[in-house]
Amino acid sequence: MTRAEKTAVIADLKEKFGSSQYFYITDSSTLTVEQVNKLRALCYQNDIEMKVVKNTLALKALEQCDTEKNFEGLYNSLKGPTAIFFTETGNAPAKLIKEFRGQDEKPEIKAAYIDSAIYEGDDQLEALAGLKSKEELIGEIISILQSPAKNVIGSLQSSGSKLSGILKTLGERDQN
Repeated sequence: MTRAEKTAVIADLKEKFGSSQYFYITDSSTLTVEQVNKLRALCYQNDIEMKVVKNTLALKALEQCDTEKNFEGLYNSLKGPTAIFFTETGNAPAKLIKEFRGQDEKPEIKAAYIDSAIYEGDDQLEALAGLKSKEELIGEIISILQSPAKNVIGSLQSSGSKLSGILKTLGERDQN
């Protein structure tokens, strides 16, 4: 790889790291070619970009972005074979890896950057998969906000029927 190619890769990675709120650093080194192709296809279907990168180039790109974001905690994870998953949904790569793995141990999560928080180690897979996406959180907030209104409407409707029942009973009593 020429110096110009390395510079271009670093610039591309720097732009991706700088603009991405969520990315995972993984190790998929023991996967067969067939498994890697299947993983790439799953990534494509789930809007996840998978890039296999050289650690030194990724480290240089992270260091150049570090003034804007605190990537220092990710430096130690750039050892051994590395594949980076870029996504727009924080929990999507974790769910994909969990689904893809089955009984296998790879791909293994080295680290994940989720909206300025750093998760280190493969033991974080369950926590990362359990994170709620922005859309899920908004849906929960809307349902929480709607709940009191539904309760008031339900109470008014049930009270109205009770009140009309009482008035009807009183009216029938007066007629007798």
